[in-house]
Amino acid sequence: MHYLLGTDIGTSGTKTILMDTNGHLIAQDLQEYDVLTPKPLWAEQWPDVWLEAAKASIKNTVKKSGVPAEDIRGIAISGLYGGSGIPLDENMEPVRPCMIWMDRRAKEETKWVLDQIGEEKLREITHNGADPYYGYTKILWMKNNEPENWQKTKLFLPPNDYVIYKLTGEIAIDYSSAGNIGGIFDMNTRTWSEEMLEAMGIPLSMMPQKVVESTDIVGGLTKEAAAELGLPEGMPVIASGIDCGAANIGLGVFESGIYAAAIGTSMCAALISDKPVKGKDLIVWPYLYDAQNLSYYFAGGNTAGAIVKWFRQTMCQFEIEAEKNGGRNAYDVLNEQAADIPAGSQGLIVLPYFMGERSPIWDSDAKGTIVGLSLAHTKAHIYRAFLEAVAFSLRDAIEATGENLGESILIAGGVTKSKLWRQIFADVTGYPVVCPIHDVEANMGDVMLAGIGTGLLTYEDVKTWQVLDEKIMPNQENHKKYNEYYAAYKSIYHHLKDDMKTLTILSQ
Repeated sequence: MHYLLGTDIGTSGTKTILMDTNGHLIAQDLQEYDVLTPKPLWAEQWPDVWLEAAKASIKNTVKKSGVPAEDIRGIAISGLYGGSGIPLDENMEPVRPCMIWMDRRAKEETKWVLDQIGEEKLREITHNGADPYYGYTKILWMKNNEPENWQKTKLFLPPNDYVIYKLTGEIAIDYSSAGNIGGIFDMNTRTWSEEMLEAMGIPLSMMPQKVVESTDIVGGLTKEAAAELGLPEGMPVIASGIDCGAANIGLGVFESGIYAAAIGTSMCAALISDKPVKGKDLIVWPYLYDAQNLSYYFAGGNTAGAIVKWFRQTMCQFEIEAEKNGGRNAYDVLNEQAADIPAGSQGLIVLPYFMGERSPIWDSDAKGTIVGLSLAHTKAHIYRAFLEAVAFSLRDAIEATGENLGESILIAGGVTKSKLWRQIFADVTGYPVVCPIHDVEANMGDVMLAGIGTGLLTYEDVKTWQVLDEKIMPNQENHKKYNEYYAAYKSIYHHLKDDMKTLTILSQ
């Protein structure tokens, strides 16, 4: 029997799984860490945190599995959208922490791009707009605000590609990671745009010159890396790509016209398409399968699971302590209590904009907001309103796409562990919701890509791997009620938008 590894470097943790070539999960390991937020709306991470977590999760998974190392034939490594990418010096050492996707500091750079280049020209070449979300605006921020670091930087490399480099000694970037940097990647030719790079004063040499498919073998494990991980020297390391795209691969999405939402710390809700999508203000990059022809058109929340984790950590010390002392999981307790609260949380609405927001509203000043509180409301009401907020965000993403999304939507990620949350997604969107039975998210996609890249598997082989749970149908009575709450959700943001901007100014 042969085995494959899949490692996903996430925003809050790195997870590795090992599967056999029949699609059976053998072992897994998760290493958790935090995001650095030195200022409001800043979000960055030191790359060595990712590297050490990746190595630990791989080593632990191999050890837990008991599988002979020589029978493990490959690994694919996906990762969070690393925003600017890791700025590396001439010795390939990090110059500063990586400004990740969540970081919203590049507001002035965004304005400069719109004024000097123009959105029409930008979209014509890159199919993307201008916003602090995009990696290229973060790169410009560093150029403008940290000249010493800019002078030291020779290359920008995304998180997963940095780890791959450390394990293999090879430098490359996959198409999805390159496209997601935004305004310097030509989506028409699937190459770096020399025109945009020159207009922004970013040297082409700062971008990885080798752009690869997500199934390509970037290199083999070095002798040192293999010894540290307990794996064979030279074992193939496959590129994979952006983790939300890998999650879609794990769901078995290899065709145009399928809508799927990967919901973890953030949310990426996307339509995979082989032709231009008419939706407004979407983010676009080459898909992890057939990158020359398929594109990933997505909208998504900067904070999804992150706001629920924030609620738990900030408001639920009693439940956390009870769990630590051998009690039930804090989330299970909160979900059980929230299930007794009616749809709409009896007049509560939460805006989930805890780190500004990207597509579809593109507002760095957007703020997390709780509206409608009264003395009658309990912790359970507020918790349910947080779950509903993420569902409202998904509905906003669906409507922004503006296409026929089919009969149901696929949802993957940590949110699927909650039966209550699944039902809320169905009730708010009005779509039947289908979720995978196995909670492996991007990691299964990584294993599939590793299998295809090594030639051990074909696309036809892996299409049958993912088993989907029973379809969850919307409660039509709740859906009608949520229609009214969703209208209020949209209206509240519209009316508070200017006040949110004022708060940003006051907080500086």
